[in-house]
Amino acid sequence: MALLLIRSDKKYEGWLKALKNEASNLAVFTPETLKNPDEVKMILSWNAPKGSYSKYPNIKVIGSMGAGVDHLFNDDSLPEDVPVTRIVDDYLKNDMREFILALILDRLKNLDSYVKFQQESNWERLPYRSVPEVTVGIMGLGVLGQAAAEYLNRLDFKVTGWSNSRKDLDFVKSYAGKEEEKEFLASAEILVCLLPLTEETKGILNAELFKKLPDGAYLINVARGGHLVEEDLIKALENEKLSGAALDTFQQEPLPKDHPLWKNDKIKLTPHTASVGNPSSVAGQVIDNYNRMLNDEPLQNTVSRKRGY
Repeated sequence: MALLLIRSDKKYEGWLKALKNEASNLAVFTPETLKNPDEVKMILSWNAPKGSYSKYPNIKVIGSMGAGVDHLFNDDSLPEDVPVTRIVDDYLKNDMREFILALILDRLKNLDSYVKFQQESNWERLPYRSVPEVTVGIMGLGVLGQAAAEYLNRLDFKVTGWSNSRKDLDFVKSYAGKEEEKEFLASAEILVCLLPLTEETKGILNAELFKKLPDGAYLINVARGGHLVEEDLIKALENEKLSGAALDTFQQEPLPKDHPLWKNDKIKLTPHTASVGNPSSVAGQVIDNYNRMLNDEPLQNTVSRKRGY
């Protein structure tokens, strides 16, 4: 029996080392080193080439190397009867909330503008905003969304959250469902998207949603590129409905060099780096699920196929 790693970028070294450190006797392969597909009982993958899962007839578990699982469900070769798992890790939560905070403070304190002013030898002082004055709205109150909301609340931000179902949390005012979306958006001066990507949330960051935000709102998308209608964002920036945006994920990655987002000075771009999985931090839970699979025990961090997360 074996565990197979599949990545389109073939960056396996860190994962192989971490898994071997955690369980030295475990047979771990990549598609390049595997000789017998029948041996594979569990697959751990990230953006695997389309059709990958149909090659292994004895799969019992398929896991994502990260918190997101949309890359799994976008592959028609994913077996319908095989449980799917994802990574839940404090390392990912901490990195995500720190990244969001950095983007927010950069915006409130005009740091990006001052970089440009320095290049122009421009000694101009801009008005700034203080943390308690600002309402941050977080779309998606899953593991990462709750971590970000709790963190920002401790730092004295006013924090609201919106999700499919209401969350009973004392650190965030929770809104739920389509019927409460408008009220949630009306106060979100900074809107942070941390939603899972599902059929229901694809393209949710669109012109209709932007109209419901306060004039001059700022958008941060650290979820998935599929949430954003890029053309609608560009128009909302042109007509000054939005004052700016910070994007870490895109519909096509890497972002093509000729894409208009690169040259829009109201948009800050980062290369899908807000929260990157650390193999050494999560190898233990992968091995735990592998052993649970062998012993027919309930798996940890399973994903609902119906909900898509």
